[in-house]
Amino acid sequence: MLDKPSHGRHPKRHERPNQARYLTCSCHDRLPLFSNDAIKDHFSDHLREAREEFGFRLVAWVVMPEHIHLLLVPRLPEYPVSQVLRELKKRFARRVIRRWRELDAPVLSRLQDGTGATRFWLPGGGYDRNVVGGHELPEKIGYIHENPVRRGLVRTPEEWKWSSAGAYSGGLSPIVPIDRAGL
Repeated sequence: MLDKPSHGRHPKRHERPNQARYLTCSCHDRLPLFSNDAIKDHFSDHLREAREEFGFRLVAWVVMPEHIHLLLVPRLPEYPVSQVLRELKKRFARRVIRRWRELDAPVLSRLQDGTGATRFWLPGGGYDRNVVGGHELPEKIGYIHENPVRRGLVRTPEEWKWSSAGAYSGGLSPIVPIDRAGL
């Protein structure tokens, strides 16, 4: 459920047991920080670890050059979506930025915000929507999986390694396990 925003504030998302959430998080200034396959692999590792640590059900996911999409069901009340996202994004960003500093990577100068802080992600929680209704869940899964195809990165969703599409087609073994049952 979604409350109407008041006075320019963001709408409030409701944490409901067994309700999926569709999330999009973008890179700072929408830069293609996931262009490197090793960075996509590294995020996939972090996502797998977060799934294990926070016990959420991961229904679908994809890593794109400048953003990620996740469709998950949080383990409530222990781990609300805000905590899961904060920890996942923070841990991943710290490790990548630390490595880029070791390498004196040129991209670092493009990651400075107005306060001088180095940011991997756009500030805030990103796009967050409760998924309600029987038709909406398969629609979001399809949207997530088709993202690399729409961008011309691959011909079929299953060709994109950094996605759950292969698990749904019965093809590739996913690099991050997904949870399809019970939804």
